[in-house]
Amino acid sequence: MNLQLTDLLLLSALCIAAALFWRAQKIRESALLATRRYCQREDVMLLDETVALRRVRVRRDPGRGLCLLRCYSFEFTVTGGERYQGETRMLGPRVLSITLPPHRFSPEDQRLH
Repeated sequence: MNLQLTDLLLLSALCIAAALFWRAQKIRESALLATRRYCQREDVMLLDETVALRRVRVRRDPGRGLCLLRCYSFEFTVTGGERYQGETRMLGPRVLSITLPPHRFSPEDQRLH
């Protein structure tokens, strides 16, 4: 088998792309887990059991250098009547913040869960 330099470069590029994709999936799973826990703690219901990547930016992380800031959105409800959209921000593998917009609170007997 005779490998050319272009073959090696292509193989290297594919390996790097696969590694980046795998890392992005791990960070997304971390964001989903943190969002689930936050929603349970705040007594709201996470809808669709998913987070969606909305934007990616490069930010400086003290002590780590440049990292990707990923903003994920998710939907939640309190009573089942309205959907609200929250945001989870990740800097590298670390959760920066999870925010919920102002939303209704329902009496204990009307909660879905």
